[in-house]
Amino acid sequence: MTTSQDAHRVIDQRIDRVVPLTTPALLHHHLPLETPLAEAVVAGRRAVGRVLDRDDDRLLVVVGPCSVHDPAAALEYAGRLREAAARVADDLLVVMRVYFEKPRSTVGWKGLINDPALDGSGDVNTGLRTARALLLDVLRLGLPVGCEFLDPITPQYIADTVAWGAIGARTVESQVHRQLASGLSMPIGMKNRPDGSIATAVDAIRAAGVPHVFPGIDVSGTPAIMHTRGNADGHLVLRGGGGRPNYDAESVAGALELLRAALLPERVVVDASHANSGKDHRNQPLVAADVAAQLAAGQRGIVGIMLESFLVPGRQDLDPTRELAYGQSVTDACIGWDTTAEVLEHLAQAVRARRATLPAPA
Repeated sequence: MTTSQDAHRVIDQRIDRVVPLTTPALLHHHLPLETPLAEAVVAGRRAVGRVLDRDDDRLLVVVGPCSVHDPAAALEYAGRLREAAARVADDLLVVMRVYFEKPRSTVGWKGLINDPALDGSGDVNTGLRTARALLLDVLRLGLPVGCEFLDPITPQYIADTVAWGAIGARTVESQVHRQLASGLSMPIGMKNRPDGSIATAVDAIRAAGVPHVFPGIDVSGTPAIMHTRGNADGHLVLRGGGGRPNYDAESVAGALELLRAALLPERVVVDASHANSGKDHRNQPLVAADVAAQLAAGQRGIVGIMLESFLVPGRQDLDPTRELAYGQSVTDACIGWDTTAEVLEHLAQAVRARRATLPAPA
């Protein structure tokens, strides 16, 4: 017979402490998605789906900070982006990148949800409240939002606000994340692996497109068995890898061929950052210009582009001895606002040029 003392010797040997986690339902109660905002989320998801299916010939543009660390600066950015998005709305479907979870190859700041104070204190309850409040504020400005989903529990807290989602390069091979994507209510982009493998992401799209059964939590925070229907809006995100870019016309054609061979819709989103930019934010406009040229030449397989962008270009280290520069990334380096506005205008021009290459309707 096992005693409580025996159990203590075999469980939680490396757990320092346990803190109660607020439930999704309680967070939703305190920060509700009001009916007009819920309708905006649904409309945003439908709009993204129409672009993916080419029922809408605009280009999807997911643009925003690498990872939000300052909600005030992110909201100021959102205000500027709303105005820019309105100017190019006939040609671009702009979704603000509002990422809160930062995947790490080894160690480092894990994002606003995990560590909102930026000091390693790990106040996840405050992080969840802060993240959801910001998402609601961005929606009130009239912008749809996009998030990368990393922790499989987090979506219950924020996914109702999200129009577009991603599974990252480090988790695209994970069965847990493929199952998660199969039940998410928005279109999901699958990034190619850090080593550049596109086939892995194609496999992820296929896996997420079918039903799954797996353990999770429901909105009340209760352990539950999830039965999903599969996500038909999966698509490929090219972000380069293995020290090589994959945004050029030849790479895009190869990726579309892999999708075709897998009997999947031929649609890709190009991530202008990461290995596609050589991890140099100053190269993102060059990637966007190459994509624009492909669009202008009539390439319809490219349905979207991702840009890492913030108020101030570049990045900064978290340093407890000095004050952070306002509006500058603390994770990957971003292009600044002025460059962002120029890139959006250039992409809009390319979409208009692509329209001119299409046959006139009968």
